Amino acid sequence: MSMTTEEIKSNVEKALDEIRPFLQSDGGDITLISIDNDNSVKVKLEGNCIGCSVNQMTLKSGVEMTIKKYAPQIQQVINVV
Repeated sequence: MSMTTEEIKSNVEKALDEIRPFLQSDGGDITLISIDNDNSVKVKLEGNCIGCSVNQMTLKSGVEMTIKKYAPQIQQVINVV
């Protein structure tokens, strides 16, 4: 049984809630922008995360991995600026 859009969004938000304290401890944050029909999640890194040289690594390893744990159908996570 596949999840509804609302269930996917809820699971992605849970994943972001798990990640957020780590980003906030470095003076940053993350916001969910959208979940597209092709199961791409668009997020926006904020605060100190914007200019951080490791933000792409953080996005791929931490954020994408955590989101996929909660919502396995998500294919990719994209940072929008």
